[in-house]
Amino acid sequence: MNGNQIEGLIGMAATLGILVLLVLPSVIGIVRDRRVDRQLGQAQEDRERLAAPGRRETQKSSSRSTVPSTATWYADGRRSKKFVSS
Repeated sequence: MNGNQIEGLIGMAATLGILVLLVLPSVIGIVRDRRVDRQLGQAQEDRERLAAPGRRETQKSSSRSTVPSTATWYADGRRSKKFVSS
């Protein structure tokens, strides 16, 4: 091998190393997300299996009346105003 070939090999190795460093965090994140998804799915299966077949929990609605938020109140007030040009 002459000097040009060695220099090309070093450049290629450096480029490959940088590519690996850039892709590695994404691959680690994907693996972690899949592990968490698998754990969540397994926990949900366990919960469904442990629940009695005749006894399903239903979501209960609140007996309190709902009050619109300040943002909704402000937006309704702004919409109801008529602009009068003078």
